[in-house]
Amino acid sequence: MEITEVRIFLKEGLNNKLRAYATITIDNAFVVRNIKVIEGKGGLFVAMPSRRMKDACPKCGHKNEVRSKFCNECGTNLPTRAAEPVTPEAQHDARQMEHKDIAHPITVQCREYIQKKVLEAYEAEKGKGKIGL
Repeated sequence: MEITEVRIFLKEGLNNKLRAYATITIDNAFVVRNIKVIEGKGGLFVAMPSRRMKDACPKCGHKNEVRSKFCNECGTNLPTRAAEPVTPEAQHDARQMEHKDIAHPITVQCREYIQKKVLEAYEAEKGKGKIGL
């Protein structure tokens, strides 16, 4: 597998941890969009595209995002899950459960390769903006 193209879309705003979106092309044949470049506590990392999980309303069956309080279709109070986690780690784990990856690497080597290529392209794109200042 070879990443043949990486496109970076920088995001504005210094208070946001999301720095950019990336689109990669694999072997000039397969595209993965909405890869996120995020500023974490340990530096930049890449998050694969994901979608928010949904639960059905017990009254009308409409699919609402996990942890919604009311149904977006009929307005019914939705049952709450267990009490909100109190520790930061538990809160992080609960947020992780709300999302499911759409596409993701299976091996560590593949994840490192994608991250390396995306972060290299991110740094290059970020550098282009500074030249014009």
